[in-house]
Amino acid sequence: MTDGRHHLKFDEAEWESPIPGMRQKVLRRDGLRVRLVEYTGEMEPHWCERGHAGYIIEGMLETEFDDGIEILTAGDGVLIPEGAEHRHRARVLTGLVRALFVERDPPAQ
Repeated sequence: MTDGRHHLKFDEAEWESPIPGMRQKVLRRDGLRVRLVEYTGEMEPHWCERGHAGYIIEGMLETEFDDGIEILTAGDGVLIPEGAEHRHRARVLTGLVRALFVERDPPAQ
């Protein structure tokens, strides 16, 4: 039996809602954050310059970039580099979108 240092327990994490129409459970370890995220149609599209690596668990999301639009659906992976040249904003196309992201943990402010 191991001590669980590799086990992420989302059931023990609290939901937080940083913006209307989005809630997330965030677990941090070794300079990374792992987020279980739910988006609804109430989320206003907003530009984001953070990098994301993840997986769409459920639903459909339209992601707009400066050079076009991509549609992400359940089963799709996503890899968006960090930076202004990769800025993006998402819009929910179904009632709910559920995703899992693994990202560099931003420094505390």
